Amino acid sequence: MGNRVTREDFEWVYTEQPHTQRRKEILAKYPEIKTLMGPDPHLKWIVSGMVFMQLLACYLVKDLSWKWIFFWAYAFGGCINHSLTLAIHDISHNVAFGNKQAKWNRWFAIFANLPIGIPYSASFKKYHIDHHRYLGGDSLDVDIPTDFEGWFFCTPLRKLLWLFLQPLFYSLRPLYVNPKAITRMEILNALVQFSIDLIIYYLWGLKPVIYLIAGTILCLGFHPISGHFIAEHYMFLKGYETYSYYGPLNWLTFNVGYHMEHHDFPSIPGCRLPMVKKIAAEYYDNLPHHQSWIRVLWDFVFDDTLGPYSRVKRLCKLAKES
Repeated sequence: MGNRVTREDFEWVYTEQPHTQRRKEILAKYPEIKTLMGPDPHLKWIVSGMVFMQLLACYLVKDLSWKWIFFWAYAFGGCINHSLTLAIHDISHNVAFGNKQAKWNRWFAIFANLPIGIPYSASFKKYHIDHHRYLGGDSLDVDIPTDFEGWFFCTPLRKLLWLFLQPLFYSLRPLYVNPKAITRMEILNALVQFSIDLIIYYLWGLKPVIYLIAGTILCLGFHPISGHFIAEHYMFLKGYETYSYYGPLNWLTFNVGYHMEHHDFPSIPGCRLPMVKKIAAEYYDNLPHHQSWIRVLWDFVFDDTLGPYSRVKRLCKLAKES
């Protein structure tokens, strides 16, 4: 089982998140960064192509044996589905159609959700705004593991199990940490999603439905792309709570690896975040960052100083809604 990790609580800090101040400084020095804000005109076409690719895959896998269903779910379909969850992440910041067309973004996120097999987009939007506004906020940021997760998943084998179970914890944690009323958009998201699932089942049987859902669960769990879940905010170095990754997997994940840049400027679409780093290089080049998401997963499992407790937490005051 390995040795228990030494950390027995989160890293509590009593300062504001660093992104607010850095954003002010960068915009004061480089006001041209404001021109990078706004919608990505290519996003809707890329996402639509991915959705239709998965619908084609549903037809192609309908007669495969179960072992090949799960193989292609992990090796291909799940990679697309994980990428679509990150497209939904971008869309949640209104970068598909812009802030003036917020409803179009919400409906397009539901469309992007279709191959994922499980309604996700509306609930993600509801909680993701808190992750940015209250980064590390106790009982507010549901990206932070619970005390039980930190206490129990404390050995290499248990941490490995925790990585496999990430989709379960991300689904259930909000209901325990910061429950919110179900919204109309969440109901619509579920109705549309389950209707499409039933249509696929009616046309091609159970295997394509399992292909979609299994791919989502497997590739949001223990998978190289899932290294971003750990890389983004787990404290690999004391005093740093957000990390970027500049490797090739950004091509598959809408540049989610540019995570410091994203939290500094959440209204800038992923395709333009490399330009932020280039313009304000002196703010990012000397900050710690990751070279490999696979190495992140390896270190997380086998480094006794790392675990679900390796997160910065802070007490946050609720912002007034405008």
